[in-house]
Amino acid sequence: MRWGGIFDIDSKRVEVEEEELRTHVPDFWEHQKEAQAQMKKVKELHQWIDGYDELDKAVGELQLAWDFLKEGLVEESELDAMYGDIMTKLEALELRNMLRREEDSLGAVLKINSGAGGTESQDWASMLMRMYLRWCEAKGYKTSIANILEGDEAGIKSVTIEVDGSFAYGYLKSENGVHRLVRVSPYNAQGKRMTSFASVFVTPLVDDTIEVKVDPALLSWDTFRSGGAGGQNVNKVESGVRLRYQFTDPYTGEKEEILIENTETRDQPKNKENAMRQLRSILYDKELQHRLAEQRKIEDGKMKIEWGSQIRSYVFDDRRVKDHRTNWQTSDVNGVMDGDLDGFIKAYLMEFAGENDNN
Repeated sequence: MRWGGIFDIDSKRVEVEEEELRTHVPDFWEHQKEAQAQMKKVKELHQWIDGYDELDKAVGELQLAWDFLKEGLVEESELDAMYGDIMTKLEALELRNMLRREEDSLGAVLKINSGAGGTESQDWASMLMRMYLRWCEAKGYKTSIANILEGDEAGIKSVTIEVDGSFAYGYLKSENGVHRLVRVSPYNAQGKRMTSFASVFVTPLVDDTIEVKVDPALLSWDTFRSGGAGGQNVNKVESGVRLRYQFTDPYTGEKEEILIENTETRDQPKNKENAMRQLRSILYDKELQHRLAEQRKIEDGKMKIEWGSQIRSYVFDDRRVKDHRTNWQTSDVNGVMDGDLDGFIKAYLMEFAGENDNN
């Protein structure tokens, strides 16, 4: 069995040869941004081809093992393991095949805010942060905490995580919305069942190859002392930065102040650079949302990010996690909280990704 036609692999092989030829011109590296964009395109095409070739090779080995099984040279359990590996590889390619929009291939900025409810909600926000960090680790994505606001007693009030890696946004966009926790709270003396909320916002992480216009006249900066664990210089050096950008929506005329804080490093210039990168990501996302709306490609099932728009419920004592948009659910609560989100992501993309490509 071969899936070359489904994944259009032959055209990708031709395309990668053409794109690699463009990297061989003498003055290729004289234009850094264009060169980086070109190398990224080549790398992503190779990832497609390599993934397909690995799948194709595994299928060939399975067919050979089937003949060996009939001759008693391999165990049936070995055949089962090989089949399982093939299905994993196939599913990974199927998921990537659903991510066809230009922004899907970018990294992501993921922000988690705890809802009303004090310590319980702040603890829930920290659990979500751990869940996403574990998912990123399993996928081989590089993560960095751009800013974090600790809770009053436990957990966190908010955190901004930068996720660097191909297609991080394409996968994580499925997490946009309000996440609801129901559990017997360890912070409740009566041992009552409590409900908590946290919101997750995901925007594409833009890089230097994407042009985003930022008007310097609309920018202002504050500095402050970064808190947290550290040596004797903690709270003495104003390394934290606060960026304010007075944004006017070019389509609606609405005005808003975009506020970004960055305490990622002890180096103030580096924090300013990181804050600017986040600002460019937000502005890119705003333009993207307008473009999607105009083309009628915003998924019908994606709700506005409001406290009433719950996308997923995590009910610990009932051993159930359910996505309300796709109705996909699992009883493996511990697995989910350890970062096993692929079932939810796949169900979301299968239901909504196709709508993005119709027009």
